[in-house]
Amino acid sequence: MNKIITIDGPAASGKGTLARELAEALGYAYMDTGALYRAVGYEVLQAGGDPEDEADALKGCRILAAKLGKDGIPVLSNPDLRMERNGDAASKVAIIQSVRDALLDIQRNFADNPGDKYKGAVLDGRDIGTVICPDAPLKLYITASDEIRAQRRMKELHSKGISVTKSAVLEDMRARDARDKARKVAPMRPAEDAIVIDTSVLDAGQVLETALKYVSETLA
Repeated sequence: MNKIITIDGPAASGKGTLARELAEALGYAYMDTGALYRAVGYEVLQAGGDPEDEADALKGCRILAAKLGKDGIPVLSNPDLRMERNGDAASKVAIIQSVRDALLDIQRNFADNPGDKYKGAVLDGRDIGTVICPDAPLKLYITASDEIRAQRRMKELHSKGISVTKSAVLEDMRARDARDKARKVAPMRPAEDAIVIDTSVLDAGQVLETALKYVSETLA
């Protein structure tokens, strides 16, 4: 059985931090699959396209695929992908079935073939446990209250010199959550066998400790 850990959940829930720290602690390869959609959205906007237009979104997929083929995963480390407009664009292109189909093989191939130097793979996103890797032996769903998530995102943006109010961040976050949960294509939800971890009152160290406990119980 492949050692695959899926980590799903909404924005600013702490899933990204957990996924990176868990992968490092275990010697696993890590993929932020949300960055794939952000990268597609970024390419669409860079080309002056509309993230809600299927043709424009698929063009963005082709541009990204070419860059991934040339430079690999580092393409997904572009700091511009974390900008709010690219996150919003990601949520829009993610609704399009053909876009999800185009990115599906990239994600599954990474999970199944993380590289010889890695012991397994950790992938985080919104549909990893339900669609991308439904047979993964360990699935985690990370969540937190809307208020806490908005506070975390606001602090992140302020640290980058971006001036926003908590109310604006909260409004954008709820709108994105609504799109992600209501979309017909791979809606954001916990897998039936996922372990739900609420990080509202936990720090990053406590979340990692909790996750490692489940790893030892499941993948030992």
